[in-house]
Amino acid sequence: MTDVVHYERRGAAAVVTMNRPDYRNAQNSAMTYALDDAFYRAAADDDVKVVVLAGAGKHFSAGHDIGTPGRDVDSSFDRRAGLWWDHVGKEGVENRYARESEVYLGMCRRWRELPKPTIAMVQGACIAGGLMLAWCCDLIVASDDAFFADPVVRMGIPGVEYFAHPWVMGPRFAKEFLFTGDRVGAERALALGMINRVVPRAELETETFALAEKIGAMPRLGLALTKKAVNQAEDLMGLRAGMDSVFGLHHAAHAHNAEVGRDSLAGQNARTLRDEGKH
Repeated sequence: MTDVVHYERRGAAAVVTMNRPDYRNAQNSAMTYALDDAFYRAAADDDVKVVVLAGAGKHFSAGHDIGTPGRDVDSSFDRRAGLWWDHVGKEGVENRYARESEVYLGMCRRWRELPKPTIAMVQGACIAGGLMLAWCCDLIVASDDAFFADPVVRMGIPGVEYFAHPWVMGPRFAKEFLFTGDRVGAERALALGMINRVVPRAELETETFALAEKIGAMPRLGLALTKKAVNQAEDLMGLRAGMDSVFGLHHAAHAHNAEVGRDSLAGQNARTLRDEGKH
């Protein structure tokens, strides 16, 4: 594992920890591929029954890296999630669509299919790209200080690439969530059915690993087949096709921003997205 992701075993659980706490665990491509390595490692280990995804420090993840010194948007990586060409050296939609098909939508879909239960252990910020990481997990346990937001409509973009909003919180609130870009606290997220449990911050780790231990007592194949059954039902309710359709709208918005403005993000950055969503 690289420094941006830590991997450890705790009994029947593999613990995969994003480790960029100074940048609120903003997800660059190096982290994406390190997460993928970790999930593969957990899938291959017969003694691992469940995987816990965590974020080091005060926050789970503030989203995609759109401005830290470690931003690696122009770097090539060993593509794994699809057959689109390397984005490096391409321009416009050829660049953005190929990269985001791989490191954003493609990777999250890939991790959703990990044949072992996954639990996101969420504290503090879970914003935009952070939502994608949590949503592709099977269960979410959140601390009482956790908050959730997808403020990218401020960029003129209809939600993050892994567009699960209508399925994880219902279509009517998904519209409010996106239209306003406001933060949603843990208790409200629980009431919406977006997360499984809310616990005091001091008890987050204890409660998460107690749940992991309970799940780990189940037969491995039974867990894998049950996960696949629920995922298939969700896809029959339109999740996968919906994501495909919205991904095209997402890139229409990027292209519009690049054509009429100074960049594909409509001049927004991590600070403006974070600060404008506090109210």
